[in-house]
Amino acid sequence: MSYRKENIFSSQNLAEVNYLAGETEEGLTNLFAEILQTGVHGFCFSLYEEGQKPGDIISEAQVRRRMEIIRPHTKWVRSFSCTDGNELIPKVAKELGIKTLVGAWLGNDAEINRREVEGLIQLANEGLVDIAAVGNEVMYRNDLSEEELLWFINEVKSRVSQIPVGYVDAYYEFTHRTKITEACDVILCNCYPFWEGCPFEHSLAHMQQMYQQATQAANGKKVIITETGWPSQGENTKGAQPSAQSARDYFINTQLWSANEDIPVFYFSSFDESWKVGAEGTVGAYWGIWDKDEKLKF
Repeated sequence: MSYRKENIFSSQNLAEVNYLAGETEEGLTNLFAEILQTGVHGFCFSLYEEGQKPGDIISEAQVRRRMEIIRPHTKWVRSFSCTDGNELIPKVAKELGIKTLVGAWLGNDAEINRREVEGLIQLANEGLVDIAAVGNEVMYRNDLSEEELLWFINEVKSRVSQIPVGYVDAYYEFTHRTKITEACDVILCNCYPFWEGCPFEHSLAHMQQMYQQATQAANGKKVIITETGWPSQGENTKGAQPSAQSARDYFINTQLWSANEDIPVFYFSSFDESWKVGAEGTVGAYWGIWDKDEKLKF
């Protein structure tokens, strides 16, 4: 997380869908609670507590505590790395009956890339992975060439059997990177109306457009939205404004659409994580459904 597309958002040709029309504030609060109680398809797992950051070694007790919080509310969990305690996420999830989309984090460090890929292969061969994701937004960040990423994808596919292997990136990358799309068993796309400056009132329709673009590129392969969300605080991105109300309502819209259309969505994110401030600005710390102290926001 998370890309920022350079193109300016346009509402032209959006077919608006509004699941929230006519609902009162009390009704929306109750609807949020009902959806969460019923359970969603998936959450992106937020690993780090206050003062922690990627690279810190995280204990199994911490993973287990947070997994127990989200356990009643999700069928799947997505992880982003296979080292430094992240490898415990699929282990604990499987013990608790949660399915796993497990990612190897790839960047510009060859040694870390090798550790990540070997970790993903090991976890998969231990039966702890339901979908394997080889890299996250690597093309967007320009950390590797297409050829290097394809090598890693094919390496995992050659050593892991009976589970789909894919790669996570912004939805539009699968249109431009046809070789990568062809190499994937499943298309794993991130869809963020917020980062494209889309005002909340158009956000669901814009996200549906993103999904349709990825679906067209997939050419019949299964498409999963691996990240989407809306921040509750922080800076605006053009016409996209963070707020607690918009974050709650985007969650409701996304989950109703996901259920009605049978589209798998991993919501970003489970918990707020303060380390995300920096390149994303203060808004990076406020994407969770639960806050940094593990209290439900809405």
